[in-house]
Amino acid sequence: MLDSEVTSMIIKGIGETLYMTVFSTGFGYLLGLPLGIILAVTDKDGIKPNALLYRILDVLSNILRSIPFLILLILLIPFTRTIVGKSYGSTATIVPLVIAAAPFIARMVESSIKEVDSGVIEAAKSMGASTFTIIRKVLLVEARTSILTGATIGVGTILGYSAMAGTVGGGGLGDIAVRYGYYRYQEDIMIVTVILLIVLVQLFQLAGMKLAARFDHR
Repeated sequence: MLDSEVTSMIIKGIGETLYMTVFSTGFGYLLGLPLGIILAVTDKDGIKPNALLYRILDVLSNILRSIPFLILLILLIPFTRTIVGKSYGSTATIVPLVIAAAPFIARMVESSIKEVDSGVIEAAKSMGASTFTIIRKVLLVEARTSILTGATIGVGTILGYSAMAGTVGGGGLGDIAVRYGYYRYQEDIMIVTVILLIVLVQLFQLAGMKLAARFDHR
């Protein structure tokens, strides 16, 4: 039964899930956005090709993206413990979430930038714009809507990862679903947590798409 104690626990779980998702997305973009820009710029068709740098970042990104999140979570336990002092709980989960999210975000950013019309880039070059200026005032501006749409997908993915972390004491709704829905066979709690996760994903999706539409001036 969903008594006051369980309700309080679920409310706390929602807060922890939002905490992990928002902070992991923020830090993920701090790493993933510049990485995606560098990948797009240094590619063979980029504005500043650099085969060696692109290859190194490409391989590193692919390796991190190839590791299932639960395995990455376990592999990073010593590193997580070094950073935050413990390997369990919502704060500790942010560390592997960021490392898992960054290459995923980088690929989406890279893809968005590569969609920018080459004619616009050539026009900027012909006017003597520097590489940094082209990145800041052309690539990021033109790819803005696509990047925001990708961010919506990214938030949903990170939220899903945060729920997976519940299997190893990561906190949030995933942890509640595992502890009560799986180990204690309380299906009502399991159903509630699943519904709440779906609702959160839909809310993030709705907000993200509205924001992307607002900046779409095509």
